[in-house]
Amino acid sequence: MTDTLDTDVLVLGAGGAGLTAALHAADASPALRVTVVVKGLLGRAGCTRMVQGGYNAVLTAPDSLDAHLIDTLAGGGWINDQELVWTLVTQAPARVLELESRYGCLFDRTAEGRIHQKPFAGQSHDRTIHKGDLTGIEIMNRLTEQVVARPNVATLEECRAVELLLDAEGCAAGALLLDMRAGTFVAARARATLLAMGGGPTMYRIFACSADKSADGIALAYRAGLPLRDMEMVQFHPTGLVIPGSLMTGALLEEGLRGAGGQLRNGLGERFMARYDAARLERSTRDLVSRASFLEVVEGRGTPNGGVWIDVSHLGVDVVERNFRGMVKRCRDFGRDLARGPVEVGPTAHFMMGGVVIDTACRTAIEGLFAAGEDTGGVHGANRLGGNGVAESTVFGGIAGDMIAAFVERRPRPRVDTGALKPTLEALTAPFARAAGPALYDLQAELRDVMWERAGLVRDGESLTTALAAIDRIDARLDAVGVAGDPALNTAWQDWLSVRNQTLAARLIARSALERRESRGAHFRRDFPALASGPPSSVRVRRGAAGPAVTTAPVAFTRATPAAGRPAAMVEIGD
Repeated sequence: MTDTLDTDVLVLGAGGAGLTAALHAADASPALRVTVVVKGLLGRAGCTRMVQGGYNAVLTAPDSLDAHLIDTLAGGGWINDQELVWTLVTQAPARVLELESRYGCLFDRTAEGRIHQKPFAGQSHDRTIHKGDLTGIEIMNRLTEQVVARPNVATLEECRAVELLLDAEGCAAGALLLDMRAGTFVAARARATLLAMGGGPTMYRIFACSADKSADGIALAYRAGLPLRDMEMVQFHPTGLVIPGSLMTGALLEEGLRGAGGQLRNGLGERFMARYDAARLERSTRDLVSRASFLEVVEGRGTPNGGVWIDVSHLGVDVVERNFRGMVKRCRDFGRDLARGPVEVGPTAHFMMGGVVIDTACRTAIEGLFAAGEDTGGVHGANRLGGNGVAESTVFGGIAGDMIAAFVERRPRPRVDTGALKPTLEALTAPFARAAGPALYDLQAELRDVMWERAGLVRDGESLTTALAAIDRIDARLDAVGVAGDPALNTAWQDWLSVRNQTLAARLIARSALERRESRGAHFRRDFPALASGPPSSVRVRRGAAGPAVTTAPVAFTRATPAAGRPAAMVEIGD
C-alpha cells in the first residue's frame, strides 16, 4: 500500500541548495505549496552544515569576477562548464548579501566594518568570506529559521527519496519517498521537482562528508536515465585528521589553516610541498596537495600512522585559538593541540565534482526536474576550490527556486500511475523476504577498501578494471542480503538501500575513470601521467541496456581559453 501526497514544488534535500531553493520558490509565490524532504533532521543533516572554511565571492578590488572565473577554471583543469562557472562568480556576491540582509547570516568583519575575506588555496586573491571556522553552521541555522517561518513550506524529516516519478510523457512527476520512521512509502506528486540531495563519496574507506550521504541523488538520476558528467572527478581533501581506531579519522581540518600559513611536513620533518609546487607550496590546489601527501607516505616518508603533519603553531597560540576555534576544539577532543604543535593528517574523500548535467537555469534533460548543488557536475571541473562549494549550493539553489516558481505557473499537476510502482516497491523491500545471506557491513567495508586502493588518489587501467570486477561481485551479493525485523526504524534496511546507491556511484566513478586516459585535476593515472593531447573533454555516462554507457564530449571555451604555450593560469578572456 502506497500513500500519496500532492504538492506544487518537491525539494529533495535540505542542505544549502535545497533550503535556498525552497525559500526562493516560496517567496516568489506564497500560494505555492513547497515540500522539503530531508533524510535526517532539518538543519542538522547533510554537508553544508559541516562547512568550516567559507564562501567565495568577489566583493572589492583588486579582486575581480574575471579573476574568480580564471582561478576556478584553472583549478578545475579547464573541463568546467564555463557558463555555469560564470553564473557562479557573477551571482555569488549578491547571494552573500542576501544571506546577510535577508536571511540574517552574520559573517566576520574587518576593523573597518567590511566583510572579512581570508586567503584560500588555489586563489589569486583573498575572497573567502567566513564565520570563524564554523561558516556552514551559521548559514544552515539561518536558512533553517527562515524555512520554518514560511507558512507555505512543509518539511518531511527522516524521509528519503528512493525513486523519481515520471508521467506518461516522461516528464518529472515527483518522487517515491520512504518514511524511515514508519517504514512506509509515499508517492509525492509535484508540478516540479528539485534534486538537491548532495553527493558524498562515502564509498571510500576514509571520508570527510556527512555519514548519512550515500550518493542517493546520483543514483536516482542515473536510474531515471539522466546523463551525468565527469564522475571520475572525486576530490580528496589533504588534511583529514588521522585518529587511529576512530571513526573520526578523515574529519576535516579546513583549508584556512594552509591559507593562513600552515606548513605540511612529512615524517622526516621535511616541508615536502616544495617538491610538488615550489611557487604555491601549501596553498596549491587540493588535488595536488592531497596527491603529494599520498605519495610521501607511499614512498616511505610518512608519519607513524601513515599520514603527514600540519603545523600552525608558529602563528602563535592566540592567533590559532582565536581564528580556528572549531578546529582547535576538535583536535583537543582527541588529545591533539593544534595551537601548540603539529597534528597528524592525511587525504580524505571529500566531494564529488561530477554529477547530473544541467544548464544555467538548473534544468536537467527531464522536463520539470531541476538539480542544484553536489548532485550536479560542470561547475568545478576536475577540482573544486575551497570556498566554491557552499557558494555553488546557495547560488544555484536560489536560481533553481526562481526557475521552478516560474515553471509551475504554467504546468498542471502531473498524473502518476501508482499501480505501476509495484515492481519498484517489491525490489526495495526484497531483503525482508530473504534469509540472512551475506553480511551487509562486510560488503560495505569491502567496497570502501576497493575504492580507496583501486580507484582512489592514484589509479591505473589495471586497478580500475580490478575495481569494476569487485564492484560487480559486491553488487551481486547485495541482491542476496536479508534484513530482519519490521520496516519501521529499521537501520539495517536503510543501510542496505544506502550501500546499493554507494555501489552504483562507485561503478560510475570507476568506469568513467577508466575512460579518461590522462591525468587531470583530481584524476591521476599512473599509466597516463600527463594531460592528453588535444583539447580537453568531458566524460559523460548514462544508463545503457547493458550498464553504464560512456562517451566523451569536447569542452566549450565560451569565456576563456588557456593561452598557447603558457601556464594554465595565463589565459585570454573572452567577451
